[in-house]
Amino acid sequence: MVRRRRRPGFLVYGALLAVVIGSVFPLYWSFVVSTRDGSAIAERTPPLIPGGHLLDNVREVFDKVDFWLAMQNSLIVSSTVTVSNVVLASLAGFAFARLRFRGRDTLFLLLVGTVMVPAQLGIIPLYMVVGELGWYGELTAVIVPGLVSAFSVFWMRQACEEAVPAELLDAATMDGCSILRSYWHVGLPAIRSQAAVLAMLTFMAAWNDFFFPLVVLDPHDSPTVQVALSTLASGYYTDYALMLTGATLGVLPVIVLFVLLARHMVQGALLGGPSSGFKR
Repeated sequence: MVRRRRRPGFLVYGALLAVVIGSVFPLYWSFVVSTRDGSAIAERTPPLIPGGHLLDNVREVFDKVDFWLAMQNSLIVSSTVTVSNVVLASLAGFAFARLRFRGRDTLFLLLVGTVMVPAQLGIIPLYMVVGELGWYGELTAVIVPGLVSAFSVFWMRQACEEAVPAELLDAATMDGCSILRSYWHVGLPAIRSQAAVLAMLTFMAAWNDFFFPLVVLDPHDSPTVQVALSTLASGYYTDYALMLTGATLGVLPVIVLFVLLARHMVQGALLGGPSSGFKR
């Protein structure tokens, strides 16, 4: 007897709709406030319809801070860190997953163990290193520490374990492929979706990073978007309309990247992403 597949009911669609509204409404409300003057934030009933002050607010944001420079700096930092993490982490993950060498499992466990160390503990040593190298105020100070992370290596290692069959690599080796050619022609195409998810997560983390850029960059000569937003929020009086206008402008690159990678991210989610086991 063949059972008919039950279709999702009203409660399922209602719950999904509630989650979507709860996720999108803060972003929409920020956009609405950015189209009004500063008094909108103090209204008893939150405004839900956009106003007509968007262009004026955008113009004032660019007058108060060098937002173009901040956007450019954040794009340079986030793009460089994202590409570097995907490339280096996929190489390291491929090696940990499919190559056999002495101390592989111990080295991987030590690498994963560094994830448990709070990032704040490394701020002072990193600041001292940046000062010794003369990188203070330069984007290099933010880019180099984020070129690759332990989480990225763990993510790509687990992805290679799941998506790259060892038999296919053996066949490629028998056909005369080197390790790098096997990685390029066999491993990388198989983990493309998981790499897209990692790219999105890395870009968002680098774009939203605030504390370390505030420490090692000059907020006037080399700000990032988050540092520029903090400048808008500083002072005796905070104009929330201007601050949310800057936040709305600052989130646009993340939305664009999400739209571009959405299909690959959905495929990566359907594939299950990296599993939680340590396979040997």
